[in-house]
Amino acid sequence: MKPTYRITASLVAAASLILACEFSFSSPDATSLPDLAGIQVEFPLDQALVYSGGESNNPRDYDPATTHSAGDKLLYSGLVTLDPNLNLAPELAEGWEVSADGTVYTFYLRRNAVFHDGKPVTAEDVVYSWERAADPDTRSDTALTYLGDIVGVREMNSGEAGHISGLLVVDDHTLQVTIDAPKPYFLHKLTYATAFVVDRENVESGPDWYRRPNGTGPYALVRWDSFELMVYERNPDYYLGLPSIPYVVIQLYAGDGMRLYESGQVDVTGVYPYNVPRVLDPDDPLHEDVVSGVDLCTSYIVFDTSMPPFDDVKVRQAFTMAFDRQKYLDVVYNGVGLPAAGVFPPAMPGYNLDLEGLPYDPLRARQLLAESTYGGTEGLPPIVFTSYGIGNDADSGAAAMAQMWQQNLGVTITIENIEPNFYYDLLYSGYHGQLFDGGWCADYPDPENFVDVLFHTGQQQNLGNYSNPALDAILDAARVEQDVTERIALYQQAEQMVVNDAPALFTVHSLSYVLVKPYVRGYVLTPIDIPLERYLWLEDKP
Repeated sequence: MKPTYRITASLVAAASLILACEFSFSSPDATSLPDLAGIQVEFPLDQALVYSGGESNNPRDYDPATTHSAGDKLLYSGLVTLDPNLNLAPELAEGWEVSADGTVYTFYLRRNAVFHDGKPVTAEDVVYSWERAADPDTRSDTALTYLGDIVGVREMNSGEAGHISGLLVVDDHTLQVTIDAPKPYFLHKLTYATAFVVDRENVESGPDWYRRPNGTGPYALVRWDSFELMVYERNPDYYLGLPSIPYVVIQLYAGDGMRLYESGQVDVTGVYPYNVPRVLDPDDPLHEDVVSGVDLCTSYIVFDTSMPPFDDVKVRQAFTMAFDRQKYLDVVYNGVGLPAAGVFPPAMPGYNLDLEGLPYDPLRARQLLAESTYGGTEGLPPIVFTSYGIGNDADSGAAAMAQMWQQNLGVTITIENIEPNFYYDLLYSGYHGQLFDGGWCADYPDPENFVDVLFHTGQQQNLGNYSNPALDAILDAARVEQDVTERIALYQQAEQMVVNDAPALFTVHSLSYVLVKPYVRGYVLTPIDIPLERYLWLEDKP
């Protein structure tokens, strides 16, 4: 994910947050659009799946090696993927073998796999893509998280080696990968964007290569007009079969998704919490179009444990127990979601109904603050809360939290808002206050993707610099435990330790609500982003 930071986990909701604006057609039957090379791209509107969304002005957001999102699964693909049932499935690799000791994977690439320009995909392309992600000059914030189990990745990322020693090209279509220990979740990590394959010639063609990407995914980008639209056309040589829908269009900055949906300008849109009561009303015209489901997401606030005053566990516990989750959920999320006592969201393996969260208890919170090394409110240093947003788009959740802490602890918080497109770049560079907005959505259905990735000492995603040797020992054991029941028990034990030590304040497990036109067939709401469009078809779209 990328770390994947978002409120909803659906593909459409993610598209609405990352990528579509005013989009009009001169004819109800067809539109002629110049593509990236200046050639006319003509298509009937009834053959296009239309979304809406926004556009980042940060080039790193479009590069699979550096994106903080789930990646563009229309354009790119990796060796393996997740299907709509979240089962691991072959993608560029048609199959693989695993050694008896669980440390050597041999992947067999499809011989019909090609880039969008028709060039064959080879094992060398995989090596180039992964070594590029691991190269320190790329400044990937995810390379160690998703590729770090491979022998030699950490050495290359630190500048100690020029190549990844655990990769061996056997031939054009065979790649051998050696990892540092038998880990049952390793293949799942390769479904994330950091492991996607890119074309070396394309990447090295210039700094704006990402605007003319030569990927391997089910669709190719044929037009991108900033602040207007992006048009994808299905890849006729896609190795898993020709997608049913010829075009995918993203309107950039067109306006409110609900308005666009009601006027027929988009086919799918996410529903913001303030509109959920309306669409759930059986008498509302949109009610029959609603698809809903639980996300595998947890929102939280990170306490930087290396900075005063959050270097004291009692201060962290005090701030946590001075926070009213249900009130926050009602005010900020319009009551849509579930209060989060811990890091694992419902439906994630390892979710613990018996987890003992830190309760809302303002009196105990004030006592803890008084018992801390800071001796109470008067001894605290100035505290800065780093959030994201500009003007009216500034995070209302941060203001709500600051008000609670002022009321319950007598602490005044300064809120620092960062331009959203560069928010995570700044966090990873260490630029943030003592506490800051965070969140995590599952990249694969394994509890390691939460508690280990976020809270193990030294992990790339451990932005609060939290360290607990006892927790690390449990997580190290869980990494190589082959018995599923034992692994789950270890992760639940680890989660309870994290809750007690309070390196983060867990707030909300989100729920997704999506409007889908009846003619969009095959749609399923998956709690993890998958390349869904290739499973869809349009039936009698007007």
